[in-house]
Amino acid sequence: MNRTRKITVILLLASFVLFSLALTSCKKEAKDKGKIVRFASVSWTGVTIKTGLAVEILNSLGYEASNTMVSVPIVYQAMDSDEADVFLGNWMPSMETIANKYFDKGSVVKYIANMSGAKYTLAVPAYAYDGGLKDFSDIEKFADKLEYRIYGIEEGNDGNLIIENMIKKNMFNLGKFKLIPSSETGMLSEMKAFMGTGKWAVFLGWSPHSMNEVLDMKYLSGSTAETFGDNDGTAIIYTNYRKGFEKGHPNVMKFLENLKFPVPMMNQIMTMLHENSKLKPKEAGILWLKKHPEKYKEWLKDVTTFDGKPALPVFEKHLSTL
Repeated sequence: MNRTRKITVILLLASFVLFSLALTSCKKEAKDKGKIVRFASVSWTGVTIKTGLAVEILNSLGYEASNTMVSVPIVYQAMDSDEADVFLGNWMPSMETIANKYFDKGSVVKYIANMSGAKYTLAVPAYAYDGGLKDFSDIEKFADKLEYRIYGIEEGNDGNLIIENMIKKNMFNLGKFKLIPSSETGMLSEMKAFMGTGKWAVFLGWSPHSMNEVLDMKYLSGSTAETFGDNDGTAIIYTNYRKGFEKGHPNVMKFLENLKFPVPMMNQIMTMLHENSKLKPKEAGILWLKKHPEKYKEWLKDVTTFDGKPALPVFEKHLSTL
């Protein structure tokens, strides 16, 4: 074999080896990428519980799941730009103004309802309700007692946006009212203080949540399709994912399909949190699952670990260490 031919053969062999190494690296990178599941959530107790449990379970199965807490608009921007994969807190219809443009664009998939029978609308202390403030149309009648204020939660929240739109469009004669943004914890603490003094207020309320157990409150009627829905704020909560996520994560998709949260379950977990301030949302969720194994067995039906083993015994072994 002459020198030129030897060099050619060596170069060909070197190219083949480099190509094989590159292919192996790509396969490894693709496999590792299939491990990653990026949840986005918002700082509401219910979504925090759901997301914390999902992350804990997937990590126990060999995935690299994480959760980033942001505002609702940022959740959808993140999924749209491939910076987040899954969101478990799509409250509909109240989030329509934020979420629908991404559903219509096709960058975010609505997917499946993980909770039905929820509620999200305006609420008042029971004594205000008994005093005649029972409907959206009654709010303006008691403007002075309410100091022209409606209390919301964090900036950019869909409920806040609905209230702002009601004020901007002078719906229900609310043009002179002002939205008071806060946080879930801050707003509810303020309402508890108001109720201790008999002060009137209109605020964002929702179920499931421990507020329904610890506050003497009532929901207003009169919501429309343009506000919190024409069924007095009754809501369905959906799991959303970024388009394309399903192709590389078929096993995770099966888990998400199974992942349902009945309202009574969430109410019980939230009541645990209210009764024990030292508990964190995920910890309360774990305690509830230990008492209700039928629920996680439901979630893990036909689901495997990342490397293909049955998921249930692996998670049960992990659960016993928590």
